[in-house]
Amino acid sequence: MNAQDFTDALVNGGEGWLVLSVAAVLPMLWTFTLILQFSRPYVIRFLGTLTLRFGGDVWWLSYVLMRDALLLVTLTLSIVFLMPNLYIGLGLPLTAPFATVLLMWALVVKLLRDADDDPQAFRIVSLLMVAASVLYIVPQIYGLEAADQVDRLDSFAGLGGIPAALSAASDAGTNALAWPILWVSLVLFALTGGFLFVRFLMGLGRETSDEDAAAA
Repeated sequence: MNAQDFTDALVNGGEGWLVLSVAAVLPMLWTFTLILQFSRPYVIRFLGTLTLRFGGDVWWLSYVLMRDALLLVTLTLSIVFLMPNLYIGLGLPLTAPFATVLLMWALVVKLLRDADDDPQAFRIVSLLMVAASVLYIVPQIYGLEAADQVDRLDSFAGLGGIPAALSAASDAGTNALAWPILWVSLVLFALTGGFLFVRFLMGLGRETSDEDAAAA
């Protein structure tokens, strides 16, 4: 092995290790994200027991900051599932791209509507987050993490094909659903980003008109 081969092996191996480490950590981030999302009633109930207004404001702002920041971090790390060379090449969870899109939609709802004061928006965000977490955690655990337990699963009611069925790629080859899932997710992600961009531009013009009308 020459220096170039060693460098390529080191870079490719390091890239695979980093991405697989992110995939392994994401179930914990998803769990914390859901905990913070559904702890909102407890936080509001606790705020009612505080006698100091400043303390209540600090507690609420800290909760909102941690909840939304963790949600944004989870989405940022999930972007790797939209990269074909990583998603297909490393055999990541099959439905992980769909989970990324649903998580982005949850953030879009929070951006366009007040999910803390609007019960309907809160329910939509919660449903999107639960669906996204299921679409990621289930194939991650029973697909990627169970890939080395095929023999044990096969001896138990013949379930040895589950890891390959829930992974984008395995020793048997690329999953037939992997590319369609990836392309649909990329299109939905791009359409959502385009919608936000157009709405942002329209909002800029509306704000300018409102300011001019107020000044007049």
